[in-house]
Amino acid sequence: MERIIIKGGNRLKGTIKVSGAKNAVLPILGASLLCGSESVIYNVPRLQDVEVMVELLAYLGARICREDHQLRIDTTRVEPREIGEDLMRRMRASNLVLGPLLGRFGSLVISQPGGCNIGSRPMDLHLRGIRALGAAIDEKAGYIRARAAGLTGADIHLDVPSVGATENIMMAASVARGTTILRNAAREPEIVDLQNYLNGMGARISGAGTDVIRIRGVDALHSCRYSVIPDRIEAGTYLVAAAITRGDVTVQNVIPEHVEPVLAKLREAGAELEIAGEAVRIHCSGRLKAVNVKTMPYPGFPTDMQPQIMALLSLAEGTSTVTENIFENRFKHVPELQRLGADIRIEGNTAIIKGRGALSGASVEASDLRAGAALVLAGLAAENTTVVEQPQHIDRGYERLEEKCQILGADITRVRV
Repeated sequence: MERIIIKGGNRLKGTIKVSGAKNAVLPILGASLLCGSESVIYNVPRLQDVEVMVELLAYLGARICREDHQLRIDTTRVEPREIGEDLMRRMRASNLVLGPLLGRFGSLVISQPGGCNIGSRPMDLHLRGIRALGAAIDEKAGYIRARAAGLTGADIHLDVPSVGATENIMMAASVARGTTILRNAAREPEIVDLQNYLNGMGARISGAGTDVIRIRGVDALHSCRYSVIPDRIEAGTYLVAAAITRGDVTVQNVIPEHVEPVLAKLREAGAELEIAGEAVRIHCSGRLKAVNVKTMPYPGFPTDMQPQIMALLSLAEGTSTVTENIFENRFKHVPELQRLGADIRIEGNTAIIKGRGALSGASVEASDLRAGAALVLAGLAAENTTVVEQPQHIDRGYERLEEKCQILGADITRVRV
């Protein structure tokens, strides 16, 4: 077992570089299954979720070579082997092999996926979309069995703009006969990145970034070289880390438009921000003020930044509210923030936060990826020492979190116990 130990109170200062986007690289790795040749992916972060996806591709027969932040993926010998729960339940994004395997091979058997326990994330939208393309799907005993003699384009409307369902439908439809029109599609930047990768492989997709995506099916896809976009959630997390410690930090390798919802709330709270190309500088000389936050699908405030902004608001002047509109079980970090002295009350899907002048170090436990990041941020600002247990959750989405914080002057270490 490991734990992260933080001696809080240091003002973060300096420059940090953001890694490639976790939520972009995972569907891109899945999409590599659609061709039977070698692709090269650049700017691949070293994350636990990426390693699980690489292991999954290797299990299916892909030959993978990693060189620093580059992956060479040869899918020539991939076969649609049955994927059991030992692989599928290790992360939610394992379901992103559904569309590619069905599109390339016409059949698959996979266990239901796992992932962070932050609320209901059913597969019904994924499966409904794939069925609309002509697949026969059976769900039984925790497994999904799908078969299709050939996929055919369709007009599909998603009940909610699910990111994963949008990605799976895009990948399957890219090699279906005819044209697919996907309505009420997710608009996240990671969807645009997947479109760009698929088009680099020879797909004909347009509209990603809007709520209507058109996919004109092609007979086959080929390999390509592609660089993944920067991680907007990692960028937002380091911006909040600077704000919560009243620091002065420049975050590089950022697409500012992708983090605008976070920047808007930081400005509203009183942080000073400067944007220059692909860098954002944030500096805070005093205590920030309370703001109200509501999570929404992109381009609204991201649910993946909700725990981090709540940690910041625990120290803001006045009373804030944070309303979670995406996942019904994403307040597990609240009792842990309370252990650090935060004054937070939950009413339904809204957290009411009365800002305190200070937090005090304590032993806390990370229940999931973003909750763990929030506890690290709170520990950076808290008095005395904070111990974060179960840091393996953080490793799913942050590359070298402690090292990057150390570069900025934080007193943070990871120890094995």
